[in-house]
Amino acid sequence: MNTYVALLRAVNVGGTGKLAMSELRAMCESIGFAKVRTYIASGNVVFESKLSGASVKTKLERCLETYAGKQVGVMIRTGAELDAVLADNPFRSAAPNRTVAIFLDAPPPADTLAGVSGQQMEEIALGKREIYVHYGDGMAHSKLKIPAAKSGTARNMNTVAKLAELTAA
Repeated sequence: MNTYVALLRAVNVGGTGKLAMSELRAMCESIGFAKVRTYIASGNVVFESKLSGASVKTKLERCLETYAGKQVGVMIRTGAELDAVLADNPFRSAAPNRTVAIFLDAPPPADTLAGVSGQQMEEIALGKREIYVHYGDGMAHSKLKIPAAKSGTARNMNTVAKLAELTAA
């Protein structure tokens, strides 16, 4: 069995994509995932499956589309991949609640930084399949736009650390 974390995009954020975590757990169990646990109400689910990461992603996205009536993006990571995200964080000395990893399905394009607009005090760095952003003044008033992150989903470092911990449990 493999332990995976599914990070759902645009779920329970700003009043869009409402999905109760009890429903998410039930969906995951209905498609054969085991030891299903959710963490906070923003679309984070940890589970076990014999399937590959790609198969898990496809199965969960199809189930979510049936439920929601629209496509819901899902990023899949293993515990080891989350540990690597934490280790590779170029802003480790910054406040973890002001630093995010934007999870993507593929490596960020080489021209990602050239496409950024609205950057003020934010620091940005590229990872393997992530874009790291440190919001020095917080996210509330940021005007930062990263076109390459449009299909991704962000989690702050506190959440990433907790999800990595849950995969080890």
